[in-house]
Amino acid sequence: MDGVVHFEITVDNLERAKDFYSSAFEWDLETIPEMQYTTITTTPIDDKTRMPMEPGAINGGFTQRKSDVPSPVITIGVASIDDTIKKIEAGGGKTVTPRTEIPDMGAFAYFKDSEGNVVGLWEARM
Repeated sequence: MDGVVHFEITVDNLERAKDFYSSAFEWDLETIPEMQYTTITTTPIDDKTRMPMEPGAINGGFTQRKSDVPSPVITIGVASIDDTIKKIEAGGGKTVTPRTEIPDMGAFAYFKDSEGNVVGLWEARM
């Protein structure tokens, strides 16, 4: 069974969103300029693996709102993005963002489900 491993909150104004979420929830935020991405740490992580220490807990990130990704996204961890995309498309889903590598970490993709929701996929680097 594949589980939810990450979330993304889409934003129009990154600084405004960072101020809001850090003050409202005391989340730790780290902007990575070269990736144009801000990580959100909602629960403590293992320094070596960068994964949450609490079973079932997830962390996330801020991403720029776009027409093809207009609202928050949950991300599901899978063994193979390529195999999963084949099943998604066979079931009536559509690829929004194809498999995209993140060096030394893994790969992600976005798809649109049967209900029009955009959902993420994550394949951890082995």
